[in-house]
Amino acid sequence: MTTKAIEKILARALTGYELSPQEGVLLLQQTELDAIAAIRDTANQLRCQQVGDTVTYVINRNINFTNICEQHCSFCAFRRDADEAEAYWLEWGQILEKTTDAVQRGATEICMQGGLNPQAKINGRSLLYYLKLIETIKAQFPQLHLHAFSPQEVAFIARKDDISYASVIAALRDAGVDSMPGTAAEVLDDRVRRILCPEKINTATWIEIVSTAHRLGVPTTSTMLSGHIETPQQQIHHLQQLRSLQQTSQRRNYPATITEFILLPFVGQEAPKPLRRRVGRDQPLLADALLLTAVARLFLGHAIPNHQPSWVKLGLTGATEALKWGCNDIGGTLMEEHITTMAGAIGGTCMEVETLHTAISSLNRPHAQRDTLYYFLKKDEKHVRG
Repeated sequence: MTTKAIEKILARALTGYELSPQEGVLLLQQTELDAIAAIRDTANQLRCQQVGDTVTYVINRNINFTNICEQHCSFCAFRRDADEAEAYWLEWGQILEKTTDAVQRGATEICMQGGLNPQAKINGRSLLYYLKLIETIKAQFPQLHLHAFSPQEVAFIARKDDISYASVIAALRDAGVDSMPGTAAEVLDDRVRRILCPEKINTATWIEIVSTAHRLGVPTTSTMLSGHIETPQQQIHHLQQLRSLQQTSQRRNYPATITEFILLPFVGQEAPKPLRRRVGRDQPLLADALLLTAVARLFLGHAIPNHQPSWVKLGLTGATEALKWGCNDIGGTLMEEHITTMAGAIGGTCMEVETLHTAISSLNRPHAQRDTLYYFLKKDEKHVRG
């Protein structure tokens, strides 16, 4: 049976009470089936209160424009050195071809990220290369929402060109970037980051860049790479950082905020051997991911109401199950995905809309296409989520 303490935490969460870090950790540490079921049901109930029963999805395409990267993150199976056989760097025509195909298949969004390629410059400037990426897409398809370039990529451009983060973000925004992926967050705890990604920006810098994006009117998503070396305390610390960041952006009336939270369970099958041996498994543990999914809904509360699982990492069956644990969105069609697939994920790289509809309908919940910023799409009109 659930303890009185757990019952009290869950009851208060439904009233809008903001969980403390200690309460969040306590929920994550539950092992009794009754307690876990109560956490699941409460997260599902809170989801219903906040955003209703409709499960949303976006028709989008990933374009990972290069896997050449100067960094060596311990979990990454995607990066390559320029002289490796599997290294690639898309030409402008290839990017336009992929975008054209996406539009013909009904996409409203292009999600574009890539490795940190030191050679990606025009006239000696990194920013000019990224602006050319934007122009290649937006010149022909101005209606597409361009969800592009992580905080790590912003920091990379700023360092290479010796300019400020704000200058980079403003230039990308003015050229046509509509929102920023909240990736490269991994776990926002520098003790973890020193092992996972010692060459990446630290926690404070990630928060600074995302906050700057909000101030400059660029919405972002938020993510967590979970299920590797981090502790429950560090998972909750990560969620606390996101909640605080969102509340600060809201309190300061910034023109943009975080639109969603996405849990990204670690896939280690093709990851570099040291971390793979340390973690001791190749695929995510669904039970752990589901419990964290539910606790994230409860802990983030009203700060970030949209939650999405990763069908690439969990498989469609696992992602559909996550819709019972607090998620209200099943993500995008993607059409093409390389980063997680090269890590050995078994979820696939493309999802047809009809397949998503079938998965959602199996839960007896309605589905709706949305745009990147969570407006319902119907007959070319936008409807704000209720």
